[in-house]
Amino acid sequence: MDLFILAVFIATYLGMALGRVPGLGVDRTGIALLAAIVLQSVAPRDGAALVAAIDFETLAILFGLMVVSIQFAACGFHDRCAHWLANAACGPFVLLALVVGVAGGLAALLTNDVVALAMTPMLTRGLMARGLDPKPYLIALAGAANAGSAATLIGNPQNILIAQTGDLDLLPFLGACLPPALIGMACCWACVAVIWRAALRRPAVPPAAPPAAPPAAMAPPAVDRPGLIKGLVATALLLVLFLTPLDRATAALIVAGLILTSRKLRSRDTLGLVDWQLLILFVGLFVVVDSFTATGLPSLLLDAATARGLDPLATGPMVALTLAGSNTIGNVPLITLWLSILPAAPTEALYRLAVFSTLAGNFLLIGSIANLIVADQAGRQGVSLGFLDHARCGVPMTLLSLGFAWGWFALIA
Repeated sequence: MDLFILAVFIATYLGMALGRVPGLGVDRTGIALLAAIVLQSVAPRDGAALVAAIDFETLAILFGLMVVSIQFAACGFHDRCAHWLANAACGPFVLLALVVGVAGGLAALLTNDVVALAMTPMLTRGLMARGLDPKPYLIALAGAANAGSAATLIGNPQNILIAQTGDLDLLPFLGACLPPALIGMACCWACVAVIWRAALRRPAVPPAAPPAAPPAAMAPPAVDRPGLIKGLVATALLLVLFLTPLDRATAALIVAGLILTSRKLRSRDTLGLVDWQLLILFVGLFVVVDSFTATGLPSLLLDAATARGLDPLATGPMVALTLAGSNTIGNVPLITLWLSILPAAPTEALYRLAVFSTLAGNFLLIGSIANLIVADQAGRQGVSLGFLDHARCGVPMTLLSLGFAWGWFALIA
């Protein structure tokens, strides 16, 4: 039976690397779910063991943060930010810096995927209406959202999982991870500014055709101020509760419940915007990885690696493994597996793991979900953001940011 579980595990992670099942309309979420169903069908476990395999606390935190982010999107805050950036009266390099700063700052609090999804359409339309090439700004948006999300334990799904597993505290995490996140954002700006300098310096010209959206869509989007205030209060409350002894899952659910209690937004509409695909992906991976861990094979592999002098918690191997893993199987599946093998890693190692695995996602277009979201949303606006377009900046910005992060953690060790 162990060989069967190993085969399912390998097939699952190969599917994660490919992103789909060839010939079928099954994506990463479908692969994880189907793998969990196969394991439970062929190697069934009782209900208690199956439930124990799923980290419901992490799922609750993710759900709560999604609801908070939806509140900001619903009140028009994200659209207003994107519109303001696209119409800011400044030069291209300053505009690029504004995109990096806003995207990175928002991602640290509202998660990188949500920021990428919410800001890309309006920003793309606004830039096109000004006659600017959106590509460098969109690459900066994705890169900054990833880098900025590394600063906090709620900035992205993998950080949430790492913080929950290691019981990490909000402020110490911020103190350790904010500097490399800021450096990563600076590397993002610098690489885009240098590599795309010709496009950025090109004078803005009137668009050859009117934008796809009607002229009214270019007017400043309305912001529901009571809704925005509610979102800000909810975020502040969430951060305060994270500083108390109350467990984070309960805190996140309390805040989500307050947001769902609304006169203007129907709970059905809010819940319809939750990224259930990501939550199901986590559930499937929890089951698959738990089954694999129960075979004892991960411990044997770790012992063999350690015997040959390869310590995955050392900085060099960790950088190499996160860079390779994030750009093949994805950072969420990578971290799920990593934490199952090394659940008792020191706090300092978990800080490094969070930062390295997040910054590594900028390497290739497939390195993070945020990158793919930006490319997909840009394509819907008529802008083709391809693999090579991203790699031109993604490779150098990632290597630079990882190098600086390595130096930072060596400095504070």
